[in-house]
Amino acid sequence: MAAFTAADVKKLREMTGAGMMDAKKALEETNGDIEAAVDALRAKGLAAVQKKSSRTAAEGLVGVAVSGTRGVAVEVNSETDFVAKNDQFQDFVRKTTETALGVDGDDVEALKAAAYPGGGTVSDKLTNNVATIGENQQVRRMKTVAVSNGVIVPYMHNAAAPNLGKIGVLVALESEAAADVLEPLGKQIAMHIAAAFPQALDADGLDAAVIERERKIAAEKAAESGKPAEVQEKMVDGAIKKYAKENALLSQVFVMDNKTPIADVVAQAGKAAGSSIVLKDYVRFQLGEGIEKEESDFAAEVAAAVKG
Repeated sequence: MAAFTAADVKKLREMTGAGMMDAKKALEETNGDIEAAVDALRAKGLAAVQKKSSRTAAEGLVGVAVSGTRGVAVEVNSETDFVAKNDQFQDFVRKTTETALGVDGDDVEALKAAAYPGGGTVSDKLTNNVATIGENQQVRRMKTVAVSNGVIVPYMHNAAAPNLGKIGVLVALESEAAADVLEPLGKQIAMHIAAAFPQALDADGLDAAVIERERKIAAEKAAESGKPAEVQEKMVDGAIKKYAKENALLSQVFVMDNKTPIADVVAQAGKAAGSSIVLKDYVRFQLGEGIEKEESDFAAEVAAAVKG
């Protein structure tokens, strides 16, 4: 019996753009492991790189808040998009995000234990929300950025309400330049981050496990070329450098002109302002990234119920 279903083939095709027979063969070779099948198709040049953000499924909201030179992003999940539109839920996400400004580090448990406006803790309010709204909700993650001198610029892509939405971005610019110079720059960079989905600020910050996975795929591609070992090694190194360039924020090409690296955009802005500007850090939270929502087959559920 096959270790995968027609739905798996369909999902793999949607993830990679590969043909039906190529997707089916890849699943056969990997015993139904979809992630391994993606790698196999990429190694054969039959799949485009697919960012995980396109496979997100969890509902809820991302909130962003800024106070002075400190900013925070918080993600709160719900079971359905209907709840995410609920005023009570939105108020909870907004106040929880503002509360997170006073929490040290990025400790979600510390945030849940923090005092909630109006009494009790964030956790108490969350429990009350679950009871009154009738749907499971979770404070999933938070991240804080700060500068000693400069600005934190917030941006919410397709906001559901002020500072609430599905893709929240914070940009930390360290500089003595005026806010009226830094804020427009930060807004443009934030819009780029929302669209380009960088994996880290610079190449050194990229996940070592991800780089190793990319190196393995590149090595398989190089081996299929049949070229000498030393040439294959250069091919692999070149592929890794290309990956790092495309996924580290500072080396990404600015989406607004499609030619200038972000590092140069910042440097040019600093030169024009007559003051050094450093892109110190950023946050990009996309609702549900890394979470796969189980898809229910209503017909199968009814059939199972009848048999039961």
